[in-house]
Amino acid sequence: MVLPDGDGSAADVGHPDPDPSEITVTTHENVDIASPMLIALDIDGTLLHANGHISGVVHQAIDEARAGGHHLVLATGRGLDGLLPMAERLRLTTGFAVAANGGLTIRLDPTAPGGFRFANARMFNPAEVIQAALSLAPDVLVAVEELARGWKVNHPFDPKLLNGEQVQAAVLDLCAAPACRVSVSAPEIRQHLEALRATGMTVTPAGPDWLDVTGPGVSKGTTLERVRTKLGVAIEHTVAIGDGPNDIEALTWAGRGVAMGHAAPAVREAADEVTGTIDEDGAAAVLASLVQPATERSA
Repeated sequence: MVLPDGDGSAADVGHPDPDPSEITVTTHENVDIASPMLIALDIDGTLLHANGHISGVVHQAIDEARAGGHHLVLATGRGLDGLLPMAERLRLTTGFAVAANGGLTIRLDPTAPGGFRFANARMFNPAEVIQAALSLAPDVLVAVEELARGWKVNHPFDPKLLNGEQVQAAVLDLCAAPACRVSVSAPEIRQHLEALRATGMTVTPAGPDWLDVTGPGVSKGTTLERVRTKLGVAIEHTVAIGDGPNDIEALTWAGRGVAMGHAAPAVREAADEVTGTIDEDGAAAVLASLVQPATERSA
C-alpha cells in the first residue's frame, strides 16, 4: 500500500483496475438509457428505512437496473463493515462501491477474500483535526476507521453508532497513523463545524452530535468522479440519489442529481430534482426511469 504524501494529501492504495470498456453516450438532453450509466446510490434513508427494511419495490428496481447493464455504485457514509452486508443483501456482488463518505473505494468481487478488493483509499493525517476536536470538546468521542475494518476509539461508542469492532486506544495512537475517515461525537458538536473545517479537512455533519472527517477535498462526489473516470462513463450518464448532507457533493457532481423527498431543504436545493420519500419508494421511481421496457430491449 502507498501511504499519504508528506503534505497530508490523499493517496491511492490497492490493486490496479482493468481498462474500462468503450461506452457510447449521448448528450445530457437526450440521454440514451440503453447505454450503461453510473448510478450512485446512498444507502441509509435512500434504500434502507430506519428500521432496517428495504422494500420489495426497491429490490426489484435495483435488480432491473443491474440487468439493464447499468453500473450501480453504493456510495455511503458507512464503513466496510456496514457496506458489505448491504451489498450482499442487494445482490450487488460486482462493480465499485464507495464507503466512508468517499474515503474508501472497493471493487466487489465474489472470487476475492471477503468478497471485495481495495481500489483506493484517500488517506490523510488525522492528528490536527483530532487535537482540535479535543480542545473544542474535551469529552468528545473519537473514532478512526481502520482499513482492515473496524475502528480505533478513545472511548467506547454505542455499538449502534459504529459498524464493526471497536478497539480502545490512546489519543497518541489515534493520531499516529494515516486514516481514511475520522468520526467525532459530542453533544452539539456541530457548533464547531467551521472550526474543524479550518484544519483543511472535509468535515460533514450527520446530526447535531456527530461529524465525519475525510481528507482535503474528499467527498462522495470527488470519489465518484474517480470511479466515473475508471469506468469511462460520460458525466451526462451519471445519476446520484441521496437524502443527507453527505450526499450534497454527489448530487451536484452527477449529471442528474436526485434528492429524496424527505431530505432536508439544503439537500433538495442541491439536487436537479426531487423524487418521492423513502416511504414512497422514491429511489425505485428514479431507477425505473433509467430502464428500458422489456419489449424495447428485446426488439
